[in-house]
Amino acid sequence: MNKKKQVVFPRYDQLLAQVGEQIKLARKRRKLTTIQVAERADIARSTLYLLEKGDASVAFGAYFNVLRVLGLQADVLKLAADDEFGRKLQDLDLL
Repeated sequence: MNKKKQVVFPRYDQLLAQVGEQIKLARKRRKLTTIQVAERADIARSTLYLLEKGDASVAFGAYFNVLRVLGLQADVLKLAADDEFGRKLQDLDLL
């Protein structure tokens, strides 16, 4: 199977790196090792390492499973929750 590498613009790479760092800090606050989190999330430890670095190649499901292990799964609902631009487009279409 040929995997296509996800290309993220450099200015957005920083956002992914920040998300990874926040996940890493959440893990450390809970005093969980990378081995513990990886096993509980059913991912490889190397995948967790990439995730904590904000690597764009890590599947969203892996991010979700790690958040679940950390008890932060509800945070996923915050993604795209405030779609102000989309609502404006919708309102314009109503006119």
